[in-house]
Amino acid sequence: MIGIFNDNFPPILDGVALTAKNYADWLSKTGKEVCVVTPYAPEMPGATAYPVYRYLSVGIPMRRPYRYGLPWMDPLFLRRFGQLRFELVHAHCPFTSGTLALKAARKQRIPIVATFHSKYRQDFERAVPWENVIDWEIKNIIRFYEQVDEVWIPQAAVEPTLREYGYKGPVEVVENGNDFVSPAPEIERIRRKMRQELGLNTDQTMLLFVGQHIWEKGIGFTLDALAQIKQLPYRLYTIGTGYAVEGIKQKIRELGLEKKVVMLGVISNRDVLKRYYAAADMFLFPSMYDNAPLVVREAAAMHTPTIMMRNSTASEVIRDNYNGFLVGNDTAEYAQSIRHLMENPHLVHEVGNNASSTIARSWESVVEEVTKRYEDIIRRYKQN
Repeated sequence: MIGIFNDNFPPILDGVALTAKNYADWLSKTGKEVCVVTPYAPEMPGATAYPVYRYLSVGIPMRRPYRYGLPWMDPLFLRRFGQLRFELVHAHCPFTSGTLALKAARKQRIPIVATFHSKYRQDFERAVPWENVIDWEIKNIIRFYEQVDEVWIPQAAVEPTLREYGYKGPVEVVENGNDFVSPAPEIERIRRKMRQELGLNTDQTMLLFVGQHIWEKGIGFTLDALAQIKQLPYRLYTIGTGYAVEGIKQKIRELGLEKKVVMLGVISNRDVLKRYYAAADMFLFPSMYDNAPLVVREAAAMHTPTIMMRNSTASEVIRDNYNGFLVGNDTAEYAQSIRHLMENPHLVHEVGNNASSTIARSWESVVEEVTKRYEDIIRRYKQN
């Protein structure tokens, strides 16, 4: 059995949780025996074709809806966990779930793979005022990755962050995928229908943001840019939740954008989310925080190009004016870019088509590669 370990899993939604879910979903579809190990979430989780083993957790203050796992205080979970037998475990997080994966690997003498997804230092800096404590946490994270058999990153541009933290070992690039695959005529049909449902006129530009509603994602930057062009016929829809929701609402009011910005909250239904991506003209993602965001790939799959920050880690996949748009860290420049693209819809359409063919890789394809990598790692481990 393959064990997928992560500190978040649906119904808690973020890019890493969706990555872990898609790994489990597609491995299961290919006939692999798989399970997920993750903290308990109070919301009712959806049914899965594979077992999900959840352990005791508590909410993290100021980081809703995230939770801190307490597996060592959950004897029922520990008893069940101790009975599981794995061929390989894959940790998508270095914290409690990663510790469990490492413990299982050492006890059962099986290989462990770990993917480095996030810029953890930035998360710590927002919550922890002591630099020495942050340094200690980063050292613990690197110590975790130094103990695993193979370290994966979702795109090459993530490697400098891992090196900056102090990791010196080898890494393997294993891309993420997306589950939004439709032929262009079908996407156009979905687009027209959804825009009609939203009451958007043909001369209105639909902008979209999907992700955690936290300041690190650049949402405040986006709103400051949009305030400079609020006389133009656009509407921004945001999807997601996070600690900054109330602050974002307040900023919208302060900037006079109440009629321009629609906050939809969490949309768990993937078919509904797909329709929003298809209806959008442009995806706004001015984040310097993200490593390899799934949402950019999801937008690309629906032929929606992204406007990203030049020199951001996430922008590695973008060629400016070919499969996306790159802008400097300046709200006036960002606003002017949106204005220019609103005046040139043919360019937006062409770049969206290129994004679909160059950025959007299916999870089926990714997991086919992952399965071969797993088999090779297991084979090599048994030979040693």
